[in-house]
Amino acid sequence: MAWEAILWVIFFILNMSLIAFNLYQIVCLSDLEADYMNPYESSSRINAVVVPEFVLHGVFCALFLVTGHWAMFLLTLPIAFYNAKL
Repeated sequence: MAWEAILWVIFFILNMSLIAFNLYQIVCLSDLEADYMNPYESSSRINAVVVPEFVLHGVFCALFLVTGHWAMFLLTLPIAFYNAKL
């Protein structure tokens, strides 16, 4: 019973970090569009957060498998496989 609350908090924190990664990428792309930074700088900033995002998605997939949420695991498995192939 207590594990469910702990895992919920972990999933919530991981979800918020994924949303923060996406917002950071959107801000970088909007700065690029407004010509505040050059394309090389924008791509290096975005590429710096892509690998942690992929790792975090893999952690999500593994946690879904461990906690027995089979439907969510099967939904995230193809994306995790695609990320692993990159």
